[in-house]
Amino acid sequence: MASSLHRQLAALLLLASSLSAQTKYDPKVLPKGREYFDLRGGLANVHQKFEREKTGRIAFLGGSITAGGGWRDHTMKYFQAKFPQTTFEFIAAGIGSMGSVPHAFRLERDVLSKGPVDLLFVEAAVNDSSNIPEHPEQMLRGMEGVARHAREENPLTDIIHLHFVMPPHMDDYHKGKVPVSIAQHEKVAVAYGNPSLNLALEVTDRIDAGEFTWDMDFKGLHPSAFGHQLYANSIARMLDTAFNKPLADAAKPHALPAMIDAQSYAKGRLGSIAEAKILHGFTLEPAWKPTDKKGTRAGFVDVPALVATQPGAAFEFSFTGTGCGLFIAAGPDAGRIEFSIDGGAYRPLETFTHWSASLHLPWALILDDTLKPGPHSAQVRLTADHEPKGTGTALRVFHLLLN
Repeated sequence: MASSLHRQLAALLLLASSLSAQTKYDPKVLPKGREYFDLRGGLANVHQKFEREKTGRIAFLGGSITAGGGWRDHTMKYFQAKFPQTTFEFIAAGIGSMGSVPHAFRLERDVLSKGPVDLLFVEAAVNDSSNIPEHPEQMLRGMEGVARHAREENPLTDIIHLHFVMPPHMDDYHKGKVPVSIAQHEKVAVAYGNPSLNLALEVTDRIDAGEFTWDMDFKGLHPSAFGHQLYANSIARMLDTAFNKPLADAAKPHALPAMIDAQSYAKGRLGSIAEAKILHGFTLEPAWKPTDKKGTRAGFVDVPALVATQPGAAFEFSFTGTGCGLFIAAGPDAGRIEFSIDGGAYRPLETFTHWSASLHLPWALILDDTLKPGPHSAQVRLTADHEPKGTGTALRVFHLLLN
């Protein structure tokens, strides 16, 4: 019965693909004769859990490509068809604009707080490339923070890294280079023995082979229905390969390797802004919302925020760990700040982003992530200048980032 349902689902997926665009794309035919995934340690734990215990908790951690459904919805249907007797709980933890850095700090709240996770899908290659191209070290620290924190919470958790595509990734591959974000995330996958699927390379190769086009078929880094189906088909190929292996007798805890980077955000957590001490000019608004009619993201509007708009406004907070930052809304009037750690010299930091003009963008802002373990203090204040494209000197903080 299960195999029949799976064949029916596969047929429907293939039909949906062929109807979505006039293409030469066949998910079963690989343009260069080799796969785009590496199973490494495999998925033996979830295979055993879903097959024998008949329960499963699967989390999808990512940005807007994950939040929008599409590939995620198709993949949930795959699991339900593959294991029809299993009761699944699916955690949708996609938030637009989020990359590996905010993933690491919100992992506890958005995923781990739901209970032990059997399988974690995580993607951040697109947003890391877009958001922090000048900080490859943060790409690594964020992704290792996710993987290590998840494994410390539950050593049985299987993790899959997905690398989605954007035009700059394709440009890199055409130049013979691996995109920086994908290279950094792959370091984590290798070190922790996690499966990974390079959809950026697969889409590049298929377009180069003339199977479809970016403009007419895939249509954008937020994929068309065709693009989401392609992602889902490739994920299904990877899962089929993993689940065709012999069933393990019992789940086996994953070994925890030495950290790749000692400053990775493995202890990342969201700190309460209520614990910050207002020095001047800030107010703690119980349900912040913009008055300029610009866009917002769910979870970052009508919630408490530490807000100031005038230069000189300041607050401070204390923490124990190796790093800290701020989870803010970087809107049209986002200004520049300066911060001091442990009474040291003030350092400047820009909060206005490429997207701020039209959106109060949720943004994870790292202040310092290279501190020695132990107690620390941070002071933040608004400066009098701002990005020329910006309209003000505001700062709106929703959470402290503590590692």
